[in-house]
Amino acid sequence: MIERDLRIRIGTDARRIAELALAEDGPRDITTAVTIPAGQGGTGAIEFRSGGILAGTPYADAVASAAGLPSITWYHAPGTAVAPGATAGLVRGDLAKILVAERPLLNLLQRAVGIATLTHAFVERVKHTRAQVLHTRKTAPGLRLLDVSAVLAGGGHTHRLDLADTVMVKDNHWRGLERSGRSLRDALRAAREAGATRCYVEVETPDQLTQACDAGADRLLVDNQAPATVHAWATRARTLARDIEIEATGGITLENIAAYAEAGADFISIGALTHSVTAADVALEIRDEL
Repeated sequence: MIERDLRIRIGTDARRIAELALAEDGPRDITTAVTIPAGQGGTGAIEFRSGGILAGTPYADAVASAAGLPSITWYHAPGTAVAPGATAGLVRGDLAKILVAERPLLNLLQRAVGIATLTHAFVERVKHTRAQVLHTRKTAPGLRLLDVSAVLAGGGHTHRLDLADTVMVKDNHWRGLERSGRSLRDALRAAREAGATRCYVEVETPDQLTQACDAGADRLLVDNQAPATVHAWATRARTLARDIEIEATGGITLENIAAYAEAGADFISIGALTHSVTAADVALEIRDEL
């Protein structure tokens, strides 16, 4: 379940994105103005041509509302599978307003469904393990909460939402520490004193792993390593810090994710969930009253 504060943030963000999306199409639809009589009612069916996991409904609802339409009637809950050819929902109201809302609504819905469907496929590959699938910050600019909500609908989990969320020391931070002569222990101590409750550290070598464990890291990020290396490093880390978490990231695919989960990764973060997603084939078709 989405945490209450995140749900509120998504609702606010959906309204912001809806206004922007409608504004991109300009102040007036000159084609609809000459083809659709003023005040004519209509019904638009949201159809899943390719099938997939329903996601992005708060954003679709926000577009409908911003266009002056009633709430969309959804036939499925977010996170449920919609079969190819099935109708996911209906939008009723002024036909001209439906046509204005059509493309912005579908743009957001298609992206969200694509992300949720891909996330679900990854989650299914590791459901026999304890590993959780996470998003990353490799999201479309301005659409992070849409992307995150879609990952959650697909069965994934939240990672860092922004740079203020969690301390995460990565490769370039390590280089900065080396240049300044400071230690990782110094950095994590400063983070704790500043109020940080969680500290994650990316490790590229066994020596960095030892330093991170000694410094009190809560989680190790093992980036672009083979499953066998993840297993060996996870085993070593847990002898140094029993409760430390292990996150595998980099180069994760549907074909190899199970191997990483079985190697002992508690979390697996996947940039491809959001940075190169294929939009789902979802359409809005005007129908006789349904």
